[in-house]
Amino acid sequence: MTTTVTERIPSVKSYPSHAWWPVAGTMVAVAWGGNEFTPLLVMYREVSSFSQVTVNGLLAAYVVGIIPALLIGGPLSDLIGRKPTLLPAAPLSLFGSFLLSVAPNEPLIIAGGRVLCGMALGLVMAVGSTWITELEPRGGARKASLCLTVGFLVGAGLASVLAQWGPWPTHLAYVIHIVLTLATGWWLGHAPETRQPMRGSIKRTVLELTIGDMLTMLRIPAAAHRRFLRVVVPVAPWVFGCAGAAYALLPQLLSRSAGDVPIAFSGLMTVITLGCGVGVQMLGQVIDTNRSARASAIAMAVITCGTLLGAAAAHTLSLPLGILAAATMGAGYGLALVAGLSEVQRIAGERELAGLTAVYYCIAYLGFFIPMAFSALAPYIGFTSLFSVGAVLALFCLGNVSLAWRKHLPGTN
Repeated sequence: MTTTVTERIPSVKSYPSHAWWPVAGTMVAVAWGGNEFTPLLVMYREVSSFSQVTVNGLLAAYVVGIIPALLIGGPLSDLIGRKPTLLPAAPLSLFGSFLLSVAPNEPLIIAGGRVLCGMALGLVMAVGSTWITELEPRGGARKASLCLTVGFLVGAGLASVLAQWGPWPTHLAYVIHIVLTLATGWWLGHAPETRQPMRGSIKRTVLELTIGDMLTMLRIPAAAHRRFLRVVVPVAPWVFGCAGAAYALLPQLLSRSAGDVPIAFSGLMTVITLGCGVGVQMLGQVIDTNRSARASAIAMAVITCGTLLGAAAAHTLSLPLGILAAATMGAGYGLALVAGLSEVQRIAGERELAGLTAVYYCIAYLGFFIPMAFSALAPYIGFTSLFSVGAVLALFCLGNVSLAWRKHLPGTN
């Protein structure tokens, strides 16, 4: 029997209207740390002489930390509570930025820092998104995705400006982030808990966990829901796939056309991509509906247009076309993120919300390997062809989502 919306979101306890702010602060700070590296890819190619495949591999390295943190953190927070599971996020993000700041020429140390930042990001995505949804049931999914996007945007924008024109270009942005995580990590301690430990206390719950409990914890039955498979899964990889292509690949392709400010241009592309994502998320409640796959279908249509524009920009090396492609793919990213989180919130049972959110983000973050794959394949078939293939695949996913327009809606089957 499918759980209804009213059963999914706890309504027996209300929280102050500002109760979600400390969680939001941690989400912004950790997302900031996760994305400040992105516009610096051009800088690392110049300063450290890394290849395009290497820098895009370092960009994707934090997925190695994200996925286990998502899979373990989300279900674990259902057992021991949101706060104790999320509290390590700020220290992990802080230490990740420390590693990134001390060794700009050492790819292994940079990769280690990226993995730690990814672990922190995985925790805030699974636990933070769920926690905000519980503290602020109305519009919680949209606010959680906005927190992530704002953190991604501000962190990347500030890092690019500091790296282009500020002192200590390979260090200063990371130092500022370290200070930010210290403040938000302290603030998080003041957020109210929404999920009490299942066995009376955190210590008792952790001590009594068995291997069977851990395996059970990783089982998310809602991930087999037909709506999840038909509507959510086809769209999820495009969330960060198109975002990564817009603010990681295109700036590198167009860096020579950017004159003397390639790092600042890379930051501009990131800000445009994520800024358009924020703008679309503001309209998410209007576009999204629990009666059809309208938001997911519109997202895939926008992403298809964006990849076609990316192919044109890769072919012409035109800055205006590149900016237009980034804006379009950013809008697709933002709408796809909100649509996916909203679908997850409708599908998941009360005890599966964190776990299903984790599964969703794991699938979404697989898209971050696209820039590295494109860079590896480009010498053989070219970026224009790769973007064109991406447009065809996006169109196929759009067709698949459209065929499931009103099928398998929660509460109807």
